[in-house]
Amino acid sequence: MTKKVFNTASEALDGLTFDGMTVMSGGFGLCGIPENLIEALRDSKAQNITAISNNAGVDGFGLGLLLESKQIKKMISSYVGENKEFERQYLAGELDLEFNPQGTLAERIRAGGAGIPGFFTKTGVGTVIADGKPAQEFDGETYIMETGLKADLSIVKAWKGDASGNLIFKSTARNFNPMMAMAGKMTVVEVDELVEVGELDPNFIHTPGVFVQRIIEAKCEKRIEQLTTRERNA
Repeated sequence: MTKKVFNTASEALDGLTFDGMTVMSGGFGLCGIPENLIEALRDSKAQNITAISNNAGVDGFGLGLLLESKQIKKMISSYVGENKEFERQYLAGELDLEFNPQGTLAERIRAGGAGIPGFFTKTGVGTVIADGKPAQEFDGETYIMETGLKADLSIVKAWKGDASGNLIFKSTARNFNPMMAMAGKMTVVEVDELVEVGELDPNFIHTPGVFVQRIIEAKCEKRIEQLTTRERNA
């Protein structure tokens, strides 16, 4: 069996990064993002990256690190409202943006991983989202065609994994990580807990190891995107 377990994020990305690459980065907000692999990608110095991610991180954390280092050329995203550097670069014409409705983005990634080159959806019909896209009628309703998305590299965060790359995701981290694991030519995963093969119940594995090429166990900060508190009642 090909060795999949690596000691560090940098070792796991060794030989996989290059200028002009397309990278999928999992997570929802700051939940379930591959923090250590993002830092290793920054340290790789790869330039002109097209990043496919629901969010653009925040200033100084997550994909925000790659924006600060000017390594991202284009974002394919759904929500980018928490990052001032993203806003600055976009308004200055330094960064390209392909905006997607959130469900459309998720389905484009799932389709890419399933080998589906395109699909039709009603989402975005009659809006700027539909501009330039083929349209077709089904049962008297107009649908637009969206294309599947694939990546040279998918960096993914899971809760548990084993040495074969079988993965279990937890809670909100399941939103984008599983389909991104399927849509990358190379998929590298960081997990909170790495276990021996056979320890994970096959009935609860979300992503089988056939989709995973490399895996590391890493500690994460798990930062909260926006912390809102209120005083306790006396």
